[in-house]
Amino acid sequence: MPQFILDLVYGNFVRGLAEFGYEHGRDVEIIKRFEMFSDRVATMEEMVTLAKPNIIVAPATLQAVEARKATSTIPIVCGALADAVHLGLIASEARPGGNVTGIEPYISGLPTKQIELAREITPRARCVGLLSNMNDPKGPPQVEDLKAACQAIGLSVVEADSSTPNDIPGALAALANKKVDVVVVLQTNLLLVQSEQIGAIALERRLPTVFGYREHVIHGGLVSYGVDLRWCYRRIGYFVDKILKGAHPRDLPIEFPSQLWLAVNLKTAKALDVAIPAALLARGDEVIE
Repeated sequence: MPQFILDLVYGNFVRGLAEFGYEHGRDVEIIKRFEMFSDRVATMEEMVTLAKPNIIVAPATLQAVEARKATSTIPIVCGALADAVHLGLIASEARPGGNVTGIEPYISGLPTKQIELAREITPRARCVGLLSNMNDPKGPPQVEDLKAACQAIGLSVVEADSSTPNDIPGALAALANKKVDVVVVLQTNLLLVQSEQIGAIALERRLPTVFGYREHVIHGGLVSYGVDLRWCYRRIGYFVDKILKGAHPRDLPIEFPSQLWLAVNLKTAKALDVAIPAALLARGDEVIE
């Protein structure tokens, strides 16, 4: 696991706990799953059986599904839920009803904004490439919305799916060979973890890229517009505090981020010979030079 992912998830979770007065080792004990055994990562069932945690914190939907299979009683808080009703994790966003709650970072209408951003940085674009990851629950709804957004303004779409890190070079090569004008990269676990790989290959293939997470832009992507995951993982502290004080996950509504984050990498723009409009730079929350 890249260090930046550990910092993103664990580091911000600890900061979120601190906002409610909790300090690791003093008020709470945090057991990271990969620390349970020296030679391998503990399974979720082993963690539940051996550690008997009061609360399980899941970074994203795939881990929340795994945790829910292991226990229906221990509270589970997830920092990046998706498709939770369909997956049977919750009954509804307003009343989760079971032992799972947390934050849903997928915002309705965001794909349309990302396509508008793609057109802003490549005004002559006619074809949009989608780097997808359809085995992640967050993938299919994004593809559907992105296609609809492109169709609404007359853009054609080419998809290339990646299920493993080894698929990513071929997928980006396929999009480059199809001569797409810009690539929108989906917001999924795999594609986030492989930010550095995607940034390097996109630059090599001279593909302008649009993302949902700023972490991609930090690692060489061109622009991003979406939820600030740092906030999501800090916000887990609120749910943990509520549960430790007696609240039940079934009564804690799913939350949605209220602010979006725009990041631009000017170094990448220069390397790709892409002119970033001054108006876009003025709106940026984070500009990397």
